[in-house]
Amino acid sequence: MGRTSDARSKILTAAQSLIELRGYSALGVAEICKTAGVPKGSFYYFFESKEALALAVIDEHWTAQQHNWVRVLKSDQEPLQRLRHLFEETEAAQRAGQATCGTVSGCMFGNLTLEMSNQTETIRGRLQQIFDAQVDMVEEVVSEALERGDAAVAAPRAAARSVVAQLEGQVLFAKLYNDTAQLEALWHNCLALLGAHPSEADVATV
Repeated sequence: MGRTSDARSKILTAAQSLIELRGYSALGVAEICKTAGVPKGSFYYFFESKEALALAVIDEHWTAQQHNWVRVLKSDQEPLQRLRHLFEETEAAQRAGQATCGTVSGCMFGNLTLEMSNQTETIRGRLQQIFDAQVDMVEEVVSEALERGDAAVAAPRAAARSVVAQLEGQVLFAKLYNDTAQLEALWHNCLALLGAHPSEADVATV
């Protein structure tokens, strides 16, 4: 039992790494198995298709990311500081990835949205659920900031969707230009989007 469980984990790890580096469409089952160091039969024991593997990779990646978003966005910090912390962790993760492989990998969910949203309805639906969950979490924070008078938006849900879109867009630019400096404007742009006033610390970093 331990060996089969290890094989599934190896396949998922290899697939995630390859998808982050090269995307989904160019990958074949044989290459994934070779990278994972498992026989091809092991792949079909755990996954009925490459699409099923992609869904498993997406779910595993979201489980880890959701844990981090909950940790940051539901902390005891003031609402806007929680958002700032989220942006800082996103930038740090992209810098770490660039230091490891030499390129900015971007967001797996954003990359797959661009690559696959018109190819498979199942994957598109799963990505929609994930982005909706992200918007839900940000909306809670924006609503708290609004109640405190720290933000001025007419519709918290729409503002939260714009914050998530801004985060995804800046990460996309960082990937396109292979330059994490593209992420440095995130926080100040978010403050402007939410109609929030920068703190003294924010002004000092401009």
